[in-house]
Amino acid sequence: MKIGLVCPYDIGSAGGVQQLTVELAGQLRRLGDEVVVVAGGRAGYPGGPGLDDSVVPVGRPIFVRGNESRVPLTLSPLSWGRSRRALSDVDVIHVHEPMMPLIGWIALTIDKPTVATFHAAPPAWVPRAYRMAPFVGPKLAASIVTAVSEAAASALPSKWGEVTIIPNAIDVESYRLDVGRVARRVAFLGRDEPRKGLDVLLKAWPVVREAVPDAQLVVMGASREQPTTGVSYLGRVSGGEKRRQLATSSVFVAPNTGGESFGIVVIEGMAAGCAVVASDIPAFRAVTGNGARVFAAGDADALATAVIELLTDDTAREDLARRGLDQVAQFDWSVVAHQYRDLYRKVAS
Repeated sequence: MKIGLVCPYDIGSAGGVQQLTVELAGQLRRLGDEVVVVAGGRAGYPGGPGLDDSVVPVGRPIFVRGNESRVPLTLSPLSWGRSRRALSDVDVIHVHEPMMPLIGWIALTIDKPTVATFHAAPPAWVPRAYRMAPFVGPKLAASIVTAVSEAAASALPSKWGEVTIIPNAIDVESYRLDVGRVARRVAFLGRDEPRKGLDVLLKAWPVVREAVPDAQLVVMGASREQPTTGVSYLGRVSGGEKRRQLATSSVFVAPNTGGESFGIVVIEGMAAGCAVVASDIPAFRAVTGNGARVFAAGDADALATAVIELLTDDTAREDLARRGLDQVAQFDWSVVAHQYRDLYRKVAS
């Protein structure tokens, strides 16, 4: 089967949808399928981890504000013809975030069996916008609609039919590196945007350092010029370096304040064997079960208390890490890729 995976965002930018698209493509190829990835990006894009000749970048992205973030979308009219040509001979189209212009919209105009996956936990006005989008309603009603979580599914109109929940996934085994773990090292992974919660963590950090003077914080995905005692800013890191940093850390903190539909960084922290401290938001509760210590979102004092307790109690930290490893097994690609392949066969028939 030849599958066309469609990502409306710049495939070269960091993001959960981009990561899932690239990794799903790799998993499908390993299972024997042919895959083409159509996504935002420039022709001749410098290939990053996971990018190869099967990726067709169809237009230069621009950054648009949305969901308390900056979203890299391709809005060029040229993407219309490029996308349709790239998807002309596929058997099934799997479009991620189909409501995102322009690439998601283009994919919905192509007369092919379609699976449409919704990722975002939308703001309050989005359900009305979905209901007022008649140009995509009939196509989505005739497609198989999936969402990565109940939060992402909550805004979808009932007239689009039943929504299948298929979670995001990672290659769990690839996070289990045989490296030395540093007992007092804490890790953060995320863009430097307010909803990712780095400011909350940095507010809590002096309290952590006062209680645990040798504590270290490694920040991946963000850089700041203002130095902070005990904090190392690594900026954007490769997939391999991300795994190495997580595997050498004892505690992973996800201080996100909201706007999340799943929490891929949380399952990455659990897969790496970290004791996870996460904001008590619905998306994180759904994936962590009893495999994380949660605190009220935005509460720096509560965050500091949780981190200090884990850094100073080896037994509690190791027990939480074990529970996280048990919890994360359900989000491995060995489970999730087959769920998508079953839907491809169903919609194609």
